[in-house]
Formats: sequence, structure tokens, C-alpha cells
Amino acid sequence: MGLNKQILLSIYILFSGIIFAQPGSNELYEFGPNTNSNYVNPFIGTGGHGHTYPGVCEPFGFMQLSPDSRLDGWDGCGGYHYSDSIIYGFSHTHLSGTGVSDLGDVLIMPFNGDNVWDNGADGKNGYRSGFSHKNEISKAGYYSVLLDKHQIKAELTTSTHSGIHYYTYDNKEKRKIIIDLEHRDYLIDSDLYLVNDSTLIGKRISKAWAQEQHIYFVIQFSQKSIQHYNKKNEEGLTSKMILEFPNNQNKLIVKVGISAVDIDGAIKNLKAEIPHWDFGQTRKENSDKWDKELGKIEIKSDDEDKKAIFYTALYHSYIVPNIFSDVDGRYRGTDLKVHQSSQKQYTIFSLWDTFRATHPLYTITQQDKTVDFINTFLNHYKKGGILPIWELNANYTKCMIGYHAIPVIVDAYVKGIRGFDADLALEAMLYSAELTHLGLDAYQKNGFIGSQDESESVSKTLEYAYDDWCIA
Repeated sequence: MGLNKQILLSIYILFSGIIFAQPGSNELYEFGPNTNSNYVNPFIGTGGHGHTYPGVCEPFGFMQLSPDSRLDGWDGCGGYHYSDSIIYGFSHTHLSGTGVSDLGDVLIMPFNGDNVWDNGADGKNGYRSGFSHKNEISKAGYYSVLLDKHQIKAELTTSTHSGIHYYTYDNKEKRKIIIDLEHRDYLIDSDLYLVNDSTLIGKRISKAWAQEQHIYFVIQFSQKSIQHYNKKNEEGLTSKMILEFPNNQNKLIVKVGISAVDIDGAIKNLKAEIPHWDFGQTRKENSDKWDKELGKIEIKSDDEDKKAIFYTALYHSYIVPNIFSDVDGRYRGTDLKVHQSSQKQYTIFSLWDTFRATHPLYTITQQDKTVDFINTFLNHYKKGGILPIWELNANYTKCMIGYHAIPVIVDAYVKGIRGFDADLALEAMLYSAELTHLGLDAYQKNGFIGSQDESESVSKTLEYAYDDWCIA
């Protein structure tokens, strides 16, 4: 990896003077009984076909730090299923509620003993570990689990673009962690570079549902490592690293910052969001943000289960879209180039699923973010040439039907929400309606789509007709 002077300077400023940082508090911040966040149960939806994950994110945050118990399959879209009994590690991006798999970027797994490079999914010796739900906790802003094989307690929390792992090793001997960039998706390009014995940087460019998905990261440890080992894959890419830490204590904190732009962006994000080593502080800040968002709607019920179901559903509604721009305003556009904006940019727009109810909810409880979402749509149009249909981390997935960014824009406008260029919005909506892909040529010619013209002909006719009514 060629490190330019700007990145080296950023690394020096961020990490100078704190190499020997001591683990901060990981005290679990508890809410009072009347706090809405206290009703959230992130395990809801992790079984059956819910496709959710139990890990941690902020409301609309870019990082979703969560355990991975499933590597593939339809019920592995979120990386975890409640019926599983093993954990491969903890990765930093996840999809919630989708029907296709992606993300699962930058897996980290703590372990003890001899070096193990494989995850053990083939049944052979690996770094994966069994776990029990009785030793697993998930709340808004906090996740913990005991890794049975290694007897290591792992605790997780996040900020917007960054996260903290707090590991407590039962055995101080040969305390190690592995960073595995081959986890889940096909690896297009990767790198792991040890800047010093407590800091590493890298990138992961992968292909799955998104054809070219970029993640850049910086990882910092509360202790100096005493040894590290690299492993290259068959293509010659440095894709795994193991670090060993001294046996003078059983605590280890790992801080991670991520960006879709570049390593410098990841460094700036981590510096701005988690400049300290206090796990408890970050956990409290995360939970306070959830309490603020969930407190926008109050329900009255004597049934605690009803409250748990309602506030967990609201919690899941506020997981996505995810902020996509860095703290310095840079973001990766749908042309896959880096741009600068004074407006926050977002990603993960499953619009066929969300235009009917979720986005109308946002016009009530998330008006400022609604403006950001629409400005993001318009930047997709300007940079990528199309309003989003199902956009995933700057990639157009060509999934689902209709052009349902249109009703989101129109719904906001008729409700008096402004802050975006209405003329540009109309231009983008008309452009979308006048394309000739996905059966639109037959629709424009005949006023409907016949079964001989296109698959899903009835559904597409109805979707296009509704979207065109919105334009009208």
C-alpha cells in the first residue's frame, strides 16, 4: 500500500501519545424502567426469516458491529441466526431485513493459543467458537457474549462510523486476535498494514450483491502487540493478520473506524467520534441517542411485551438508511468516485420495501433526515445517472421494481418539507419515467405491460402507474 504524506500525518496526529492507553470503563449503563430504549429486544427478528442482527449500531449509523454466526444462505443475510450455536467473529457492517446477502466487512475474532488461520466452517480446527444464549446480551447500544471455546467475554458498542470491542480473556497466555478480510464476500482487493505495534490500517473491496463495495479502516489496540503474522490469499492479497499481546493483563480494547472513502476518512471518523478508551462512555452515548429517537413516539400499555414489540419495531425502522458520508463531508457516489458535500449522504435504500410506510413515518419523526435522503437521491441522479431503486453502498443492485424514490420525494413535498431542489427533483423523476428498461418501453407504448413483454408484468404495471400518478 502506498501511504501518502497526508495519511501518515493523520495517523501520527491520531495515535501519537496514546499507544499505552489503558482500558477504560466498560460499566453497563442501565436505563430506568420508563426509558423506551429499555424495551428494545434486538434478538427479535434474528430467528425464522427475519434476517435481522443482534449487534450494535447508532440510529442510521454507518457501522453495524455484530456477531457473525452464519456465512451464507437466505437466512444468513444479516450474518446471524438465533438457531446457530457458533460465532465466527465480529464484523462491522451488516444488512437488516434484506432478502440478499452482503457486507460483513472486516471480521475480528479474539482467541488464545497457537495461530489458527481458518474459521473452522469446514468442521476442522478453526478460530470459531461455540456460544450459549444464556451468556449473550443484546440491548440498544450494547452487545456481549461469552466465547466458550476461548473463554473470552466480548462486549461491543459503536458510534456513527466507529466501534469498540472490549475483550476479557480468562487466560492471559498467548492472547491473540485475527483480522479476516476473506470473511463472506468475494475479495476484489485488500490490504492490511501495521503502522506501529498498536495500530493497523487497511482496505477491503468486495463483490457480492454490490458489485464493487469499498470499506477502508483503521484499527487501534489498547496495548502494544508483541508479534504479528500476515497471510496472503491465492491472488496474493494480504487478507488476514494475527496479532499477539503480552500476558500482563486479561483486558484488551480494540477501536475501529471505517469509511467508504479512504483510510484518511476512517482515521478522521475515529478521531472525531471515539478519541478516548472509555467503553462505558461510548455505550451510554449510543443508548442516549436511541432513547432520544425512540422517545419521539410514546405508547401507553400495561403490557410490557407490547411495548417491547413496538419499540423493537421502531428500532429496526431506524437502523437504515445508513449515513454514508464521512465527518469531513466526503462520500463515494454512485459513479464510485469520491465527492464532497455539505449535506449528509446516506445509503441502503430498499425503496420498494420502504416507500409505502417507512418513509411516510420519517416525514413525521425524521423530517431533517428526509431532506438528507432526498438530496442523496438527487446526488445519485447527478453522479450515477438514475434515481435509486435499490442502492447499496454506492452500487445500483438492479433489484425490485418501480421507481419508488418518486413517491418519497412527492410525499415529502406535499407535506411541506423543503430543503431540496424541486426543479431538479422533477427533472430526475421525469427522466426515470422515460427510461426504456425493465418493461418501461412496452408500458409507454401500450399503457400496460403484457406478460409477453416482461416478467412480473402486472406488478410492474401497477408500480409504474402509481409512480407516474405521483409525478402528475
